[in-house]
Amino acid sequence: MAAANTAPSGANSQPWHFVAIDDMDVKREIRTVAEKEDELNYGGRMPAGWRATMKYVGAGPGKLFLESAPWLMAVFRLNWQAVNGQRLKTFFPIESVGLACGFFLVACHMAGLATMVHAPNPNRLLGRILNRPSNEVPFLLIPVGYPAEDCQVPHLAKKAVDQVLTWNRRSRPLPQQRIKEPVHLPAQP
Repeated sequence: MAAANTAPSGANSQPWHFVAIDDMDVKREIRTVAEKEDELNYGGRMPAGWRATMKYVGAGPGKLFLESAPWLMAVFRLNWQAVNGQRLKTFFPIESVGLACGFFLVACHMAGLATMVHAPNPNRLLGRILNRPSNEVPFLLIPVGYPAEDCQVPHLAKKAVDQVLTWNRRSRPLPQQRIKEPVHLPAQP
């Protein structure tokens, strides 16, 4: 969590709130609501292309992981914050919360923990279950724990770096040279 809280954010507003959940009753309630919603999603509410993609990655309406993981981390995006009695708009909240989640996921991975992401839909129900204020919008649910002995992770191919990176204005091979000397940035005042 400390790593997530160091993520950069628009105007340093840190427009996120994380809720750590280990209470089995709360996890069961979240799972029940998530499964009811996904029954509708997989039953036709979502477009056929979405359903085909979810099938390809092995997803379905069952959400056992929301109850079996030792911890759920619910992440909320703050659209505004109360500061000194004033309601202040947050800047770039989606991008900022995405960065904080990325930092959290990498920190968990580096600690040997297994994670995955689940986008709560419809998201307002999660806020009600966890008694969050109206300025907080659910962003992600992240189950966290050590992988089970019999855990099977699907092998999903990733794109090669040269498929997702353009060097300057045109595609070309990545430079093979390495920086030989460390780059020293000037100290901040």
